[in-house]
Amino acid sequence: MDTTEWSARADEWVAAEGPAALVCRQWLVPVEGPDGVVFPPTFAGETGGRSRYNIDTLRDGTKVALIDSVGSQANRMEPLFKEGRYARLVPQIRIRAGEHILHLLDAGHRAADAIVRYSTLGPELTEAFRDIEKGGDARRLAQIAPTSLVFGVWDSRDTEVKLPRLLASTIRAWDVEELTRSAQYNPPIRYADEGLIDAAEDAKVRDVLSQLGFRDAPAAGTPGGVRIRGEIRRETILSFVGLRALGPAGKEGDPLRRYVLALALVAMMHDRPHHLRQGCLLVRDGKRADEWNAVHGDGTRNTVSLEMRRDGENILEFATESARAFGVDVSRDLEADPIYDFDRAVANAAIEKRGERPKKNASQKAERRPRGANTN
Repeated sequence: MDTTEWSARADEWVAAEGPAALVCRQWLVPVEGPDGVVFPPTFAGETGGRSRYNIDTLRDGTKVALIDSVGSQANRMEPLFKEGRYARLVPQIRIRAGEHILHLLDAGHRAADAIVRYSTLGPELTEAFRDIEKGGDARRLAQIAPTSLVFGVWDSRDTEVKLPRLLASTIRAWDVEELTRSAQYNPPIRYADEGLIDAAEDAKVRDVLSQLGFRDAPAAGTPGGVRIRGEIRRETILSFVGLRALGPAGKEGDPLRRYVLALALVAMMHDRPHHLRQGCLLVRDGKRADEWNAVHGDGTRNTVSLEMRRDGENILEFATESARAFGVDVSRDLEADPIYDFDRAVANAAIEKRGERPKKNASQKAERRPRGANTN
């Protein structure tokens, strides 16, 4: 597809009568092969309990393992806009805090992160969130932090404006068998027997010695990955309903919506490596083509001819034109993009003010809780 074709398709997707969402299903396999063992992420168990995988059992007994969450997938996609030719599509804003310089695209809560909100950029961000709060106008926020519109943001520390994700991706494995593993560490010498350390009778002291590597340290029955009898599937959804909600309404807001759409498509279509963690390196299943569908409000699903390509040329040109139309200088010197300073005085004033604020009771908290999808 060339830029003209992408432009025509964008007109269709942004239009009020357009589809509700674009959905992509992509099949993955372990690099070892379909029967390889995959290590999902571990999550803290109950108090004092061991870490565990997030595995759900369906009504028919099938077990489904979470391989990568919505938040983790977003954190893997967003840094793309710091790289090479993609960097010109968005502002490269950085915050200087002491000896550290943090890129806005690395901030966990995006435009609402404390490192940004309590910097010299903070007043501009407040005005940007106020524009959304008053009339839904997201243009000013898009000029500062456009990926916050793509991946979601919640200004919980100030205006409480909450924008749900437009782009959400999850990786799950279906029909899994959970495995365990055991390990045993033996020190190279018997430190206590050699008189190098004091012998210990107390169990707590012996635990400390094990932690420091002076005693045997067995580990039995820990999570050992999962064997997948079904499939590993990455499902990505781009919400056109949420995109159309970005104001201002009408033709005045079209450049903004096309720009945000283009950024979302770049992130969605980029063929990134899936090296998720130790023991979890996934590659595309060469036997199954990706499925792209435009899903309409009445349930109609239309196959869309899109291809995820590592070179990105089939979407980058359209994204560049959309950024330029919105007002982004795509030919600028990236090193000239601003560096803001963390404002220690403002941060301490906020801490002092929050400390003096009376606590709300449970009913008041419930009334103030923002609605919308979780954007963490």
